[in-house]
Amino acid sequence: MLKIFKRLTRKEWFQILVSVLFVCVEVWSNLKVPDYMSEVTTLLNTPDTTVAQIMGPGWKMIGFSFLSFLSAVLVGLIASRVAASFTTRLRGDIFDQVMDYSDAEIKRFSIPSLLTRTTNDLTQLQILITTGLQVVTMGPIMAFWALTKIWGESSEWTMSLGVAALIVIVLLAVLLGVAFPRQSKVQEMTDNLNAVTRETLSGIRVVRAYNAEDYQDAKYSKVNQDMTRLNLFIFRLMSLMNPVMTLVSSGLTLAVYWIGGYLINNVSLQTASQTALAQSMQERVTIFSDMVVFSSYGMQVILGFMLMAAVFMILPRALVSSRRINEVLDLKPSVLFPEETQKQSNGNVGEIEFHDVSFRYARESADVIEHVHFKAKAGETVAFIGSTGSGKSTLISLLPRFYDPTGGWIKLDGIKIQDYSENDLNAKIGYIPQKPVLYSGTIRSNLDFGDSSESPLSDEAMWEALELAQAKEFVDSKEAGLDAEVAQGGTNFSGGQRQRLAIARALARKPEVLIFDDSFSALDYKTDKQLRHDLAEKTAQTTKLIVAQRISTIMDADQILVLEEGKVVGQGRHEELLKTNRVYQEIAYSQLSQEELENGK
Repeated sequence: MLKIFKRLTRKEWFQILVSVLFVCVEVWSNLKVPDYMSEVTTLLNTPDTTVAQIMGPGWKMIGFSFLSFLSAVLVGLIASRVAASFTTRLRGDIFDQVMDYSDAEIKRFSIPSLLTRTTNDLTQLQILITTGLQVVTMGPIMAFWALTKIWGESSEWTMSLGVAALIVIVLLAVLLGVAFPRQSKVQEMTDNLNAVTRETLSGIRVVRAYNAEDYQDAKYSKVNQDMTRLNLFIFRLMSLMNPVMTLVSSGLTLAVYWIGGYLINNVSLQTASQTALAQSMQERVTIFSDMVVFSSYGMQVILGFMLMAAVFMILPRALVSSRRINEVLDLKPSVLFPEETQKQSNGNVGEIEFHDVSFRYARESADVIEHVHFKAKAGETVAFIGSTGSGKSTLISLLPRFYDPTGGWIKLDGIKIQDYSENDLNAKIGYIPQKPVLYSGTIRSNLDFGDSSESPLSDEAMWEALELAQAKEFVDSKEAGLDAEVAQGGTNFSGGQRQRLAIARALARKPEVLIFDDSFSALDYKTDKQLRHDLAEKTAQTTKLIVAQRISTIMDADQILVLEEGKVVGQGRHEELLKTNRVYQEIAYSQLSQEELENGK
């Protein structure tokens, strides 16, 4: 918690200090009221007291009450401002940190957990700051300041206040010991709830197609009920606070007045003389006045403890949330880029070289890529094929540095990719993922997405990229054309249309290298063939890395790497591999006839 509060700015610390000062003013104002209440009580029991005399301290009571109200309003405003500015900046820091993460760090936390940490966890901190500045500071200040006012006034009254305070402290200790450990689990259960919800909604079509509603309902109900049971236990425990506090405050009032009545009754009225009788009456009035004042201050002490108790209802979750937020902010990205590219290109633009490259996801895990070598000259096409899980997508994800290899090195244009700045490396590579990703907006905003050497794109460049990606026809058929709306995730387009738009987005950047991660899978054979033909013709100087499942997609590649369990078990052109490589033969003959393979169709 202290670590995360170190991120507060000087201005925010100053605002916190000002709010604490206003809290002191509020407490001081509240504690001044009983003093004038005692004066009013004395005046009421004094003969010949006029209304004007009573109104003097009365107006002061009203004035201090208004000052207390004004201070409370100012504290609330300052607390809200500090909480809002701090969490807004913290949310931005978390987002920036996550944007710098590689895929490894994203998978470590999981997307549902990162969403919870960016929303729910920050809300817990915001509640703590907003409530804390008004309650945390006021509670102890009020309790101890009020104690100094009445300590030693009467041993009997002080003893009753001590018993009441002891009961409150025991209650707080029980709540802290029992509820606190369970509060820490609430945020983890929120992660689980978000994960199941996201999984169900993302795959709602599959759930319905397989009549799996009951299965998913049961899965959701389990995590929902687990979280509900835990919350019920915590809040039932916390619900003891109000009745116990009410009992303590009412009991304290009763005890103070009972003891006061006893003390007043012990003052005997002397009848020997008029003077002695007046002295006895004055002593009773003094005790009564002290009783009223002590009762008021005693309530302030108990109220202070009640305010401190309220903190323990929100503090546990806020502590857990701060720890979870710190985990995100403290985790450094495993892939780091220099601010500027360290070396100059040797002139081999578009040349790629993988030298003895190996990769594993974690130190204790086995290699998923082992000792891969290949070199691609500018304009060449290198294809990767193999069974599912053979490491094809992982291998090509090393070039744009989604991960860093754990062995060997990779060069682009004769420079190791670790020596490129992030912007320079990304500007050289056009990446089309296996699952096309479109963003809410328009076709234009999706094509002119991000920064590159070609940004901003002209309409002519966009239409050229769409034509090359075989997407011009369906975009042109839309009334708004390039300004046609794109829903979040591109759900208002078919799978093939989304894939072609993703290809057009990469082509529009005119990069040195194009990476196709099984990016033709949603295309029909005719579109696939035409797209490959146009790519070979119009991007002759662009190096292309293609991951594919279809043999027909990669038959014309300059070099084909056959992968099996992360190892290269075959390397060469289609004709060569078809004659000599068993794994390639099995894949090829399972898809096409011998005649089609030999004719290169």
